[in-house]
Amino acid sequence: MILAGDIGGTKTILALFSRTAGAHMPAAEAIFPSAGYASLEAIIQEFLAANPAPVESACFGVAGPVVAGRASITNLPWVIDAAAIREGMGLGSVHLLNDLESIANAVRILEGDDVATLNVGMPVPGGTLGVIAPGTGLGEAFLTWDGAHYRAYPSEGGHASFAPNTPDEIALLRYLQTKIGHVSYERVCSGMGIPNIYAYLRDAGFAGETPEVAVALAAVADPTPVIVRFALDPAAPCPLCAATVDLFVGILGAEAGNLALKILATGGVYIGGGIPPRILPQLRHPRFLAAFREKGRFRALLGAVPVHVILNPKAALLGAASFALA
Repeated sequence: MILAGDIGGTKTILALFSRTAGAHMPAAEAIFPSAGYASLEAIIQEFLAANPAPVESACFGVAGPVVAGRASITNLPWVIDAAAIREGMGLGSVHLLNDLESIANAVRILEGDDVATLNVGMPVPGGTLGVIAPGTGLGEAFLTWDGAHYRAYPSEGGHASFAPNTPDEIALLRYLQTKIGHVSYERVCSGMGIPNIYAYLRDAGFAGETPEVAVALAAVADPTPVIVRFALDPAAPCPLCAATVDLFVGILGAEAGNLALKILATGGVYIGGGIPPRILPQLRHPRFLAAFREKGRFRALLGAVPVHVILNPKAALLGAASFALA
């Protein structure tokens, strides 16, 4: 058996997999509230006590940068050390992957129901694959073909400087520069970015903030789900919230296109994270692909790049299991 996990600031998912069943069929799985434990080791011990099995190796996708087999988890006072876990559990190997690297590993084995296609394109066999994932933050990764397999690599591309393309985006950049200084794509294209867009449109007078939305926002720590919910209300969508999501979709499309150009993603671009499946109808609107393709002389090249949305909410776990089973 191998042990795989998706380690985040809010929750930790652990699962056991056998080599015969593969990454799509966990033998056991459990979810733990991360903040309720002092360390990942404590969660592992509880999980294996409830699911005893001979474990030969482990792989964990972690929400934070991995350096020399160690990772500090965003929003948790944890330091995860692969060597310490390996020695403490007596395992043959333990690997830590950045969470986007883990999702990128899942791309290799996604099945039909795991994705929704926005652009069929003309994929080049063995072409580079891009992954961009707006969740709480904005993650980016890519995969290259080595002649026999795809290999996944992490990046911190979400922290690259935001490059606006429209008058509204230019005004958004100037608005945020006065408040936070450097404006990365993560500041405008993620769960933390959606409230920034909303605040800009509200303060710019695009539309008044409705009392119902204002009350709902005041009652929560994370405003993004509220903004998205009111934007997608089929009966009476909030104009300010809907405009926020529209602006977000254009920015995501442009940055996905930037990623495709930088890595020459002739194999395709995969959009992961928690937000895209929730706004799939908006991503199917021509606005997204127009922003993705609008790169001047390279418009035709990007028109041939396949674009898919990852619908499987456990892609990071699937990727960690795939890596460990390889």
